[in-house]
This record gives sequence, structure tokens and C-alpha cells, in this order.
Amino acid sequence: MDVGIVEAPAPPAHGRDAPARFPAACPSRVVLTHVTSRWGVLVLLALEQGGMRWGELRRTIEGISEKMLASTLRTLEHDGIVNRVAQPTIPPRVDYSLTESGAELAARLVPLMDWIVEHADTIVDRSSDD
Repeated sequence: MDVGIVEAPAPPAHGRDAPARFPAACPSRVVLTHVTSRWGVLVLLALEQGGMRWGELRRTIEGISEKMLASTLRTLEHDGIVNRVAQPTIPPRVDYSLTESGAELAARLVPLMDWIVEHADTIVDRSSDD
């Protein structure tokens, strides 16, 4: 039986000739921008606790303007991450909740947020020393 020489795969290229690892045209950039904006993360984490109405979200996410909340919810709804259900009542009632993929995403963000909360004071203290 003839055993040929097997070459090891070439190591990844580094430097100027290396292909872009995070290409500008990658669709993940769009999703990343929507999801990881300051307000996007906070909306996802708020809705991770359960569905909410507009006013509940606004009270839960202190500091968000009506315009930013509307824009963020519209974007996340368009992305299939947030579900919007308008009730035909007077006054109108609109409920927001996470879709299945939104819930999966929020579950992944919770550990990140836990880490941030745990380390925020130390990081902010270091930043203010500079």
C-alpha cells in the first residue's frame, strides 16, 4: 500500500495580503448595527422579561425618547426580532414581544449584560482616572 505525503493545510494569511475577516459588505454588519445599538440591546433585554406595551417599554428604558423607541421597535420588527400586535380598541393598544429568533438573541445577550453590570463600576472608574 502506497502511503503518500500529506501536506498540512497552509496557515491563515496575516498582514496586507490576508482576506478581510470582517468585510464591509457582510449582511451581519447591518444586523449587528440594529441589535447592538444602545437602544436595541435595551429593548431586547426589556422584552426578554415578557411582552410589553409602548408605555411600559418607555418607563422600563429610562432616557429613551419617543422617536428612538419608535425607530428601534420599527427596525427590530422589520428584522423579524420583535413582534408588534395592534389591538383594534379605543384607545389603540399595541403590544410588543420577541419573536422566536428575538428570544434566542436576547437569551444570548443576557450573559453579556450580566458581565457588563458586574464590571461597569471598575471600567468607568478606570476611564475617569485618565
